[in-house]
Amino acid sequence: MSGSKFVYVTYIRITPEKLWQALTTPQIIQQYRFGMSVESEWKVSSPWSMYADGSLMDSGEILESVSQKRLVLSWRSEWKPEFKCLSSQARRVTNEEEFINSMDRCFPYEMEIMC
Repeated sequence: MSGSKFVYVTYIRITPEKLWQALTTPQIIQQYRFGMSVESEWKVSSPWSMYADGSLMDSGEILESVSQKRLVLSWRSEWKPEFKCLSSQARRVTNEEEFINSMDRCFPYEMEIMC
C-alpha cells in the first residue's frame, strides 16, 4: 500500500477537558472550521459528517474514541471530484494528547493518506 503520512504537532495550554470539548462539540468546531457544522455521536463505529451551507464536505467513521486522550477517525473528502482518490480510500486522522508539563499539552495530529 502506497501513501503518505503527515504529522503536525501543536503545543497549547489547555486542560484535557477543554481540548476534548474543542474536538467534539459542534458549536466549538463551528468557530474554528469556518462555520461548518459537524454531526457525530463521537463513539467508536459511529459516522461523522461535516457540512458547509448544507452541503456535505467531509465524512468518515470514528475508529477510536477515548475521552480526553485520543480520537481517531477515517476522513473522506466529499466536496470536489479532484479529491476522488482521497474519497475512494479514507484518510486516517489521529488526535492524541500528550503531557508535557503541568501547563502545556502537546497535541500531535497525524494524517495518513493511502492513495
